[in-house]
Amino acid sequence: MSRDPGRVLRELLDAHGRTYAEEAGIRLRDTPQPLYRLMVLAHLLSARIRGSIAVATARALHEAGLRDPRRMAGADWQERVDALGRGGYRRYDERTATQLGDAAELLTERWGGDLRRLREQADGEVPETRRLLQEFPGIGPTGADIFLREVQRVWPGIAPYLDRKALQGAQRLGLPDDPDRLLELAGSTDPAVLAAALVRASVDRGVARDALDHAD
Repeated sequence: MSRDPGRVLRELLDAHGRTYAEEAGIRLRDTPQPLYRLMVLAHLLSARIRGSIAVATARALHEAGLRDPRRMAGADWQERVDALGRGGYRRYDERTATQLGDAAELLTERWGGDLRRLREQADGEVPETRRLLQEFPGIGPTGADIFLREVQRVWPGIAPYLDRKALQGAQRLGLPDDPDRLLELAGSTDPAVLAAALVRASVDRGVARDALDHAD
């Protein structure tokens, strides 16, 4: 039976229409601290680990006071390891603790702890912004894509950003894999919310199955 793509997308958004930043308790604004917390979240989510663990670990780092690059770089390595462990991020905790410290130092030294300066250096160009993000230890192409999908909510020059992972989710749902068509189907939905919901369908077959079942 052919399903109405608009209804499939509405079912997905009704059930999973929230960003990963929201899930991690980050009130995203175009200011240094929430942008930094988003970068840390993107770093954590880019590993081969469950998204729920990455989100819980981002919360644990915040609760440990490691919420800006100065505090992250100033913490000793064991403090970072312990906070990662409390979030359940044990498989990669030692390497990630080192990367987080090194990335915080780079952000402080090169961009004064403010990711808006990185955006300015890139002249707002998406490919250059994506390239510069990958200069941070632990942020590869996947991490850069995660950051850009989420930050488009407060960096409108990035939007719409529907990357390969989001489009894979659309394909799994039988939706068009053309970004313009997806945006049309989504109507007034924030592109960051659309991207996050599609990614959830991409990484979790159960999410896609539920949306399809409810659209019948």
